[in-house]
Amino acid sequence: MLSYPFHHWRRRALLLATTMLAPAVFTAAARAQQAPAPDQLPTIEVTKPGDQNVTRAKPAPDEAPAPRRPAPGTVESTNVGGGSGSGTTGTGTATGTGGTSGGRQFAGIVGSSSAVITADDIAHSPVQSLPEILAQVPGVQLQTLYGGPNGAKTAVDLRGFGAFATDNTLFLLNGRRLNDVDKAGFDLTTIPLDSIARIEITRGNSGAVLYGDNAVGGVVNIITKTGVGGPPTTMRAEAGYGSFNTRMAAVSAALNAGPWSTSFYGNGIKSDGYRVNNALDQRNAVGSINYTTPDLTAFLTVTGSDQKLGLPGGRLVDPSIGVNELQTDRRGSSTPFDYANQQTASVTAGFTRTLINGVDLIVDGGWRQRETQSGFFGTVPTISFASTYNDAALETWSLTPRLSVKNVMLGMPSTILTGIDYYDSTFRQARGAFQGVDPFHIYNIEQQSVAGYWQHTLGLLPTTDFAYGARVQNTSVSARDRYDPNAPFAFDAQASPLDSNETQYALHVGVEHRFTDTFSMFGRAARAFRTPDVDERVASGPSFDPLTFLPIAQNFALKTQTSEDVEGGFRVRTNRFQVQTSVYLMDLENEIHFNPVLFYNVNLDPTRRYGSETSASLKVSDSVTLRGGMAITRAVFREGIWAGNDVPLVSRYTGNVGVTWNIWQNYLVFDATARAWSSRIMDNDQANTQSRIPGNATADIKLSGQVDRFFWSLSVNNLFNALYYDYAIASSFTAGRFSAYPLPGRTYMVKAGATF
Repeated sequence: MLSYPFHHWRRRALLLATTMLAPAVFTAAARAQQAPAPDQLPTIEVTKPGDQNVTRAKPAPDEAPAPRRPAPGTVESTNVGGGSGSGTTGTGTATGTGGTSGGRQFAGIVGSSSAVITADDIAHSPVQSLPEILAQVPGVQLQTLYGGPNGAKTAVDLRGFGAFATDNTLFLLNGRRLNDVDKAGFDLTTIPLDSIARIEITRGNSGAVLYGDNAVGGVVNIITKTGVGGPPTTMRAEAGYGSFNTRMAAVSAALNAGPWSTSFYGNGIKSDGYRVNNALDQRNAVGSINYTTPDLTAFLTVTGSDQKLGLPGGRLVDPSIGVNELQTDRRGSSTPFDYANQQTASVTAGFTRTLINGVDLIVDGGWRQRETQSGFFGTVPTISFASTYNDAALETWSLTPRLSVKNVMLGMPSTILTGIDYYDSTFRQARGAFQGVDPFHIYNIEQQSVAGYWQHTLGLLPTTDFAYGARVQNTSVSARDRYDPNAPFAFDAQASPLDSNETQYALHVGVEHRFTDTFSMFGRAARAFRTPDVDERVASGPSFDPLTFLPIAQNFALKTQTSEDVEGGFRVRTNRFQVQTSVYLMDLENEIHFNPVLFYNVNLDPTRRYGSETSASLKVSDSVTLRGGMAITRAVFREGIWAGNDVPLVSRYTGNVGVTWNIWQNYLVFDATARAWSSRIMDNDQANTQSRIPGNATADIKLSGQVDRFFWSLSVNNLFNALYYDYAIASSFTAGRFSAYPLPGRTYMVKAGATF
């Protein structure tokens, strides 16, 4: 990537020829509507228009008849501890089984597999980072290179996309895209955990109609708290200390006066990190102002973050020369001076106006900016052929008006959501040998996309929902490279200009039928697409001749990746037990991947994903809840020279179990989770000939409590001190040689705070 280790492949191609590559780097909490008697038409639910500001589709949550107490330090009302639709508390990571009652009618994207994570789930979780919280949902896998205490730069993978997971999972904040047009991606750790009301996860292609590009593996929609409906004033403060001299603090506040409300969430963390040159210094903030009346709601949200992170590099293992740094110097660094700094800011504003009963106009728009500075020097910080400094800026403007229409059509309840999405991104990066010297490349890439979409859901029967939808999206790209052959250590060539214009489409059709109040089945088929990001375009052709090693001009040209998938499953819900199981099959054309021999991106021969995902929860008593899940994920090449081989960095089997035990009326609460995964092919080993990244398991526990306004917690992560890594890259030329990124063993975190 242009602002991350990925883009070194072009610069260091000759040096790496004898070593190895550089590392590549919805279920809402709304209640399900009860169906009327069979001889009546189901009623049409007219929801508050404000909800449309944060989500376009609301997957049904895991509804429990007797919700547990909120976690210490949280509250049940929708004030600083709640948000839009977050008034219900959860019973562990939700399984999306809320559609099994007779009146589910339109509680999400019909036919899809979904899950919800509530604010209460987050507060109860023993793990410290948002990526690790997401990994407790069956089928979610992680790739962690830096091992920081808050999971900085961790990639989240839905349905097995390995090194390219970031491009195939769409992340939203309050229903708005967070994925940028480069591979650096959005860092989930820049969202304060205390600001999250719920997280909606919709797996597979179905989210592409409503949200567009990148929704191939699935959609993760993060809904933040608003403070609406709470007391006049609420405040919360928390501080903590943990392993590796980690210090954290978080504050939040909410004010309410008549139709106006405002909220603020801020946090900061400093840590020496697990490894040498692994220090983290990060601050994040989210603030919002809301105006709420029965017929009109409006909002303004501002976010910002500042992150400084050391990049320790990999640990070399090469049996041919007797080197194994995983054993001799696990916490050491091969790049003691490399770093990546990032600053982000965003402003989003919008309103929802009820035009007539059942018809809402929703208009919102936003601006987002990310600036990054990164330096890569090898073992010494000197200007040399091997050093690279990048200074990049990305700016995105967006406007997304839409209409929500709820009425009765041909005697059937009907919901239509239709709108236009416009995004305009400008990317500029200067790449040179060192900060302060003339860059040898200045990349300027502009991308605009305009899309129209329509999603229609019908209640064919009180027990049967049917949905269909389509999106048409036009994407235009203009890319230019200004190359300076006189800049220090310039050695390659100027890329050819690109001007492209392409129209793609997404489709969805789904159905769900409830046989009884406890059992339902669902199914769907969908099509999605992924436009190449700017980093992939920059490295989109051979940068050098493999025989003469002379530079070759690149061309920015890659085909758009497309995906078609089908899925089916069932849900069961009783008073205390609930389960969701689904199976899926996904075929992809023109999947984008990195050529490990010639160091550039290509469109692959056809690939395939298939597997199953199961999640369940059991309420043993009012104070004890068990939860768990497992997934089988297969990602294979189905044609070409690697036909039948596994896609790298995807574990076939993953599973998790957890328990929450309210030991003594919230004065003492015990939470525990365990996560296990099988081995995976190393990055850069499409031939599947090298050794695998070993499978492993971790266990995390947490004791917490609350007395009046004061709360505390003690977490121990990786309780049994498993020494593992989930990312490694294999050498293209030396059998058995690889570089791995080890992760911490046992760690702890102590926190205490108060609410006011």
